[in-house]
Amino acid sequence: MKLTLTFFLVIFSLVVYCQNKPIVIQVDLTKEKGPMKPIWAWFGYDEPNYTYMKDGKKLLSEIAALSPVPVYVRAHNLMNTGDGIPDLKWGSTNMYTEDKDGNPVYDWTIIDKIFDTYIERKMRPLAEIGFMPEALSTNPKPYKHDWAPGKPYSKIETGWAYPPKDYKRWAELIYQWVRHSVDRYGKNEVEKWYWELWNEADGAYLKVPDRVLEYCKMYDYASDAVKRALPTARIGGPHTTGGGSRFVRTFIQHCLRDTNFATGKIGSQFDFVAFHAKGSPKVVNGKVRMGMSSQLRNMNDNFAVIASFPEIKNIPVIIGESDPEGCAACGMTTNPENAYRNGTMYSSYSAASIAREYDLADFYGINLIGAVNWSFEFENQPWFAGFRDLATNGVDKPVLNVFRMLGMMTGSRVEVSGDLAYDFSAIRDSSVRGKRTDINALASKDISSVTVLVWNYHDDDIIDAGSPVELKIKGIPSKKAVFTHFRIDSNHSNSYEVWKKIGSPQNPTPDQFTILEKSGQLELLNAPEKINISNGEAFIRMQLPRQAVSLVKLTY
Repeated sequence: MKLTLTFFLVIFSLVVYCQNKPIVIQVDLTKEKGPMKPIWAWFGYDEPNYTYMKDGKKLLSEIAALSPVPVYVRAHNLMNTGDGIPDLKWGSTNMYTEDKDGNPVYDWTIIDKIFDTYIERKMRPLAEIGFMPEALSTNPKPYKHDWAPGKPYSKIETGWAYPPKDYKRWAELIYQWVRHSVDRYGKNEVEKWYWELWNEADGAYLKVPDRVLEYCKMYDYASDAVKRALPTARIGGPHTTGGGSRFVRTFIQHCLRDTNFATGKIGSQFDFVAFHAKGSPKVVNGKVRMGMSSQLRNMNDNFAVIASFPEIKNIPVIIGESDPEGCAACGMTTNPENAYRNGTMYSSYSAASIAREYDLADFYGINLIGAVNWSFEFENQPWFAGFRDLATNGVDKPVLNVFRMLGMMTGSRVEVSGDLAYDFSAIRDSSVRGKRTDINALASKDISSVTVLVWNYHDDDIIDAGSPVELKIKGIPSKKAVFTHFRIDSNHSNSYEVWKKIGSPQNPTPDQFTILEKSGQLELLNAPEKINISNGEAFIRMQLPRQAVSLVKLTY
């Protein structure tokens, strides 16, 4: 009996140990992987007129403040005809109309309000040449769409989505816009921007039978107009959907080898290549299940195409939209698979996917300079309505704190190894569907600091106590350091959980708003403390809940 009991206790202890065995993550500061490029410091949205509204300005100020470098901003609908009143997936600047005699009328008032808001915050436009002004559209009526969440996406395909009826007038409009920008902001400023043509011309955004041929023609005229206005300007494309790698290949071949529609010469100037990458969440057994593999396969396929052209080795590459799925303005009510957006799952997904963007770019030798997070804010909408946004009614959501963490990561990326269940190739091929969660890290070192972003992610939207994690950092050139630990979880940096705890108010009192506003900021898990470094090594232990994110920083 005693032997049986002893045997049972041994087995029980082994089971408990295995269930609670720490995940060991090793960071080696002596093994550099490349620069810690701020590829995450790029943001975008459909509704450009939100830019200069109250909550839009507030959020842009916060985005600008979290980055050590100028943030790039991309917005749709910058050339649309209209009164400047925003709607979901709509905006307008009225920059081009025609008088009664058919003469061009340029009006830069609204576009200046948008770009002034960026420049005042030391942000820079990824200036989208799109979409078609009503007076230039080959099929202008109806012009403004009436799409709303729940309606077929094809409802957005109205007069703005057609090519120009007069290519010379359209090119002249682009030329005048670039010249005006130089006059207003200065040559030195504008040549730091990126100009790009259209959005997802391989999908719903360009209404022609042969989209790739028409896009190449449009690109030739746009590129020529931009370069005539400012020869040092940077322009590229094609900003295709995630599945548009064949379109990307044709675009590159055209720019390198085909006859230019605008100039008649061979080739068309392009300074970067851009495409989109999206995940694919769905609801399984009443729970959201993410699809990160779809997003990584989009990157993989397009990186492979770009890498196949030796003529453009090291050309800058921008993932023009890099997100868990494809419709920021579709909320939870009409699309229940979007329920991940308010809580920490969006945070852990973002941390895990951004880290794999670095890995994939390294694998293909791609000069990835930016990955645009297509999330902003939606004015005058219910609190936590389930849009893919960074803030709701002026209160930051948990996901924004991932970017605050990334903003602290500077210098060089360094090697991470250990007891890791997934790498980029495993997630690309199969996503995160196994029994083990994706507990992993992204690490960087600078002259006097090391920062390690650690996450516990799984495609299934379940939150539990997670796992103990042991972080081993070696190669630290100091005997002492200050240890700081930031956290995003159910109890930290999480305005959504606080909002629910105070009764989910749709009209918070001023005191409640103050509480919510504070809860949206990045929080410390513990107070900073001084630690000793032995033989260049530090050991950090933590309990990391599922769907939580930590940032560990050692300063010396």
